[in-house]
Amino acid sequence: MTDAFAAITKALQTYYDGLYHCDAALLKTVFHEDAHYHTTSPGEHLHYDMKTYMNVIAERTPPAKTGDAYGYEVETVLITGDDTAFAVLKCAMMGKRFTDFLSFIRDGGEWRIIAKVFHYDLIEDKT
Repeated sequence: MTDAFAAITKALQTYYDGLYHCDAALLKTVFHEDAHYHTTSPGEHLHYDMKTYMNVIAERTPPAKTGDAYGYEVETVLITGDDTAFAVLKCAMMGKRFTDFLSFIRDGGEWRIIAKVFHYDLIEDKT
């Protein structure tokens, strides 16, 4: 396993843990301060800068406290050169199945998410 791959997969675990526990401080360690968040899954384009996104995370009820199962799948990690990478992470929480497309750059020797673009589908309740 290359050092870059190991660092990126560790960042992905930190990213997921931050989401699962709604820990904005932890998420700030893996997002670049200039990163952007985008989706059109609710039917219209939603875009946040990092300050706005971290406020959303901090106000959310953590999936860890609502009984959502812990778990994610890293579907893809592509590394190009010494300073760019792309990862696809899949997970389910908050009644949704997410596919996250995460673009990374290496900044100051650390791999940071510079863009999060994602899609989600609602999980149907079959009870």
